[in-house]
Amino acid sequence: MFSRRHPYLFFTLVFSSIVAVTIIGIVLLFALSIKDSDFEFGEKVGVIEITGVIADAKNVIHNLKIFRENDSIKAIVIRIDSPGGAVGPSQEIFREIRKTSSSKKVIASMGTIATSGGYYIAAGADGIVANPGTITGSIGVIMGFTNYQELLRKIGLVPIVVKSGEYKDIGSPVRKMKEDEHKILQELTKKIHRQFIMDIVEGRKMDQAKVESLADGRIFTGEESKELGLVDRLGNVEDAIEWAGRLGGIKGKISTVYARKKKFSLLKYIVDSSAKALITRIVDPSLSADYLYSPENGL
Repeated sequence: MFSRRHPYLFFTLVFSSIVAVTIIGIVLLFALSIKDSDFEFGEKVGVIEITGVIADAKNVIHNLKIFRENDSIKAIVIRIDSPGGAVGPSQEIFREIRKTSSSKKVIASMGTIATSGGYYIAAGADGIVANPGTITGSIGVIMGFTNYQELLRKIGLVPIVVKSGEYKDIGSPVRKMKEDEHKILQELTKKIHRQFIMDIVEGRKMDQAKVESLADGRIFTGEESKELGLVDRLGNVEDAIEWAGRLGGIKGKISTVYARKKKFSLLKYIVDSSAKALITRIVDPSLSADYLYSPENGL
């Protein structure tokens, strides 16, 4: 027998066969674990998901650029499920959407909530689709401060601040805010609010007076928003994909490809945890303005 005459060769062949079968099996399992659309050739609609508080724009901008430069992606859907977030990232994403829409159609799809910064982002798209019950709107800016002066006094801590200018510690949590400081921050908020309004006017091509009348922080349902001109169509994410695909010139069945999300990092999660953020806010509070709707904590 071959196995007796050539035992080492026989062992090598058997071992190689096992390895080959194992590799093929792993490849097949990997292929099945990925969405079918990723293996389909031809024209597609790219989908980018934005969920939770908007704190960083890098990943979204990166995915927009990849889809914009990919010839097989004929249109893009921005799926939004967010109460908003920081001003800077919201504006960065808005600008990148506007840049992208000059070469490819971009449709925004609203999920459960797309308020404040979430709506800001959507306003940059060529069209907006919302569910009838989607919570949206909340067009406004908020700055929140907590004063710990009395608490520090009770526990016997006396803060000492050395500053180079009168307003360097504006918004300090260890002393009462002065009237002139309040006016400065109120004026700052108005300017950022004006930027919000003008970007909606640009993106949605709406009358400025109409936007100003709606930009008082009120929230609306998707159904109300359509009547007010803040939303174009009522429907779900599949309706948004269908609309984007047809605008992109796709005929027949529309395939989708989802932007890959960042890999989960336990260390990063711990470092960026809300508990740590809260402690940091208390110990070293920073001055910030937000496009954020969050009624449970008044921010």
